[in-house]
Amino acid sequence: MALAVLAGLAVLPALQAAAHTGPGHGRAGHHARTALPEGGPHAAAAATTGPFAYVANTASNTVSVIDTATNTLTKLIPVGTAPFAVAITPDGGRAYVTNRGSGTVSVIETATNTVTTTVGVGASPEGVVVAPDHTRVYITNTVGNSVSVIEIANNTVIDTINLDHASPVGVAINSDANRVYVAHLSGVVSVIETAGDTVATTIPVGDQPFGVAITPNDASVYVTNFGADSVSVIDTASNSVSATIPVQPGPQGVAITPDGTRAYVTDQSTDAVYVIATGSNTVTDAVPVSHHPVGVAITPDGTRAYVTNNGSNNVSVIDTATNTVTTTITLPDGSDPEGVAITPAVPGPPPPPPVAASLTATDATFARKGRTSTFSRMTATLTDGTTGIPRQTVVFTSGSTGRGTVLCRVKTSGQGVAVCTSYTAPDSRTAGRVADDLRAYGYTATYTPNGGTPVTAHATAVPAHHPCNDGKEHGHCDSKEHGPHRASCPMG
Repeated sequence: MALAVLAGLAVLPALQAAAHTGPGHGRAGHHARTALPEGGPHAAAAATTGPFAYVANTASNTVSVIDTATNTLTKLIPVGTAPFAVAITPDGGRAYVTNRGSGTVSVIETATNTVTTTVGVGASPEGVVVAPDHTRVYITNTVGNSVSVIEIANNTVIDTINLDHASPVGVAINSDANRVYVAHLSGVVSVIETAGDTVATTIPVGDQPFGVAITPNDASVYVTNFGADSVSVIDTASNSVSATIPVQPGPQGVAITPDGTRAYVTDQSTDAVYVIATGSNTVTDAVPVSHHPVGVAITPDGTRAYVTNNGSNNVSVIDTATNTVTTTITLPDGSDPEGVAITPAVPGPPPPPPVAASLTATDATFARKGRTSTFSRMTATLTDGTTGIPRQTVVFTSGSTGRGTVLCRVKTSGQGVAVCTSYTAPDSRTAGRVADDLRAYGYTATYTPNGGTPVTAHATAVPAHHPCNDGKEHGHCDSKEHGPHRASCPMG
């Protein structure tokens, strides 16, 4: 899965899933069951501050919680059928778990380690990543050939992105939350632009690409090719493969250290984790672990890597300074651990605050050329009544209802201002429909507080050559004649 480093945010795991006939579906051995601590499931957690590792146990339908300060199991959380991957919100407050056997996502509140919500998604959900801006969760549906988009504020699916290529598995998102990278077992990586939830391009890589991770500077994407015994490195500036690193057969999970200097890759055939120096894109070390390693996640300080060993029901802890296993944590018998994620040590950027917010929008103009529309003065300002609210996400949509085509998804500046500059449609038909909607109904800016009610603002949007702009600095049309959502000037 993805890896995003943001204001000290933990490196989340790179493990994603594969189809039932592909990688990541090994069988575990038999080990003695590990007892939970005396005093109940939260006894150990109460005595430490974590971070905590969340491990998806696909055979036992549970998630194990490990206190990384003591490397002890503190809780087993029942979830859906065949849980596979885990992602954690930037503030560490929630863990999202894909249940490939039940077509759902379990939402765990980490404060209580209980499932508070179950969200229905597509067929065989496996990969999962949380947007760094705390607004959305992206789920790959391996059998459904789609990506489900969950809005964090209300834990509902707000979009389903249909993909042209089969078997999407691994998924990652960059730190700006504007691009999602999806690995398909069919041999490509899809690049999704989050502004419109559309596929911008596909990149051929090796056979059966599986795990995906992005460097902290967003410059490179590392993709494990399970069937090609290699790791592809994608240059995000050109969206092309810039290097191919040979490894041993069966690479699966991948995670990158917070400083971006090393990638850790799990390999099933050799029961090892390979260490890649990202500066030279060469393998510099191989760390023996237990049987059938799959998932890998790195602690926020970059000092340890946690590796799930599906074939031996345990988790190996690697000291990244020496690249040796210092601890092996035994999980309950029959767990078959797969995905792993680690909570941030320091809270990341706060989720949108549930304050009484006010949103205003400015009348805009636009110019269309082919599939792309560029905007002037499409601006929204978010305040608490007097002061701008920074670092919150405002969504710009065509039309007057807030349910139109998503044009931009932008964070507010330090003064609470968000600016939408352009939109590129997936095809000319959509581009024409969006332009018609803008001319007739303008645009809507929407801000959704965490757990609160969406706040919207509507404004006009007319073509740059429109008669409404003649002699008018802001291109404002009097909407009184045709109601609240229609400009009175003739359509240009």
